[in-house]
Amino acid sequence: MVDLVIRAAPIFTWIASALDVACGRPETSPDMSARLDITHRPRRLRRTEAVRKLVRETALQPGDFIYPVFVVGGDGVREPIDALPGQFRVSIDELVKEGHELLDLGIPAVNLFGYCDTKSDDAAAAYNPDGLVQRAVRALKTECPELCVQTDVALDPYSTHGHDGLVIDGEVANDESVEVLCRMALSHAEAGVDWVAPSDMMDGRVGAIRDALDAAGFPEVAILAYSAKYASTFYGPFRDALKSTPKEGDKKTYQMDPANLREALREIQLDIDEGADVVMVKPALLYLDVIAAASSEFDVPIAAYNVSGEYSMLMAAADRGWLDREEGMMEMLLSIKRAGADMILTYFARDAARLLA
Repeated sequence: MVDLVIRAAPIFTWIASALDVACGRPETSPDMSARLDITHRPRRLRRTEAVRKLVRETALQPGDFIYPVFVVGGDGVREPIDALPGQFRVSIDELVKEGHELLDLGIPAVNLFGYCDTKSDDAAAAYNPDGLVQRAVRALKTECPELCVQTDVALDPYSTHGHDGLVIDGEVANDESVEVLCRMALSHAEAGVDWVAPSDMMDGRVGAIRDALDAAGFPEVAILAYSAKYASTFYGPFRDALKSTPKEGDKKTYQMDPANLREALREIQLDIDEGADVVMVKPALLYLDVIAAASSEFDVPIAAYNVSGEYSMLMAAADRGWLDREEGMMEMLLSIKRAGADMILTYFARDAARLLA
């Protein structure tokens, strides 16, 4: 048998050679001077960084970013947030310093979240005219008047139960919550805010806030509506930063089901009809399809929130050496802009602006 295989070897070699010829494969080592007969070579436009810049379809700039900041009481406070490495809870005097730094970096806007240590069932601290966020707005508009100051409008940081609206008889009550949200928005307008950003997802709150602002003489205050805010697990680090995790239940009766796209478009349309100046999709990275659909469907500016969990998972991977932090950050932000976002709320704003500079 072995002798038969040895005698047949030349035949096998001839068959292999014939197959190479029939399939167009070279009989010997490849001729590196050979060229394919093709006209279109997309790699021509990727050969150098200069060429890649010329044909780049999407570009980031510091003016695309809104920086979220957590404000606390006291003076000289700059408290690290464990779940958000590189982010801090800052007192108002430190916030003003950050405002100047943001302007120097070309970042035009800040979005404020108040850390409240006087929580109550009725969230009364949310609309206190001398409350933390209200004082922070006044300080920023005095010291950094050219900065676009935006404020979160929701009750979860101020309530004992951690929900975005009032809890009545075990349910998050819609209409009663909207009344309190209007009072909160008005207190921010009186402090001098540029934009209020209702993130609560109560039905009808955009129209009610618009009417309240106009009736009180604040028609110039814009509304950045969290129109498609999904019930996402990626808000965990944010809730840790404000200690606002719900004590009971979840937020699925008012935040959106992650399975739904058409519902998001309906929510956005309703908010536009009620007077929203800018609409938001949140989270951003996991809902790029929603951002793209909204950008194609509507002719108002689209914001996207690159949320705390998206930030923290990249920071954690980079800390372990699994990903490059700067490259991951820029790729993440670029994908959000490419999907159609006109502006991005992101904890990466400062670092990204420095790189872009």
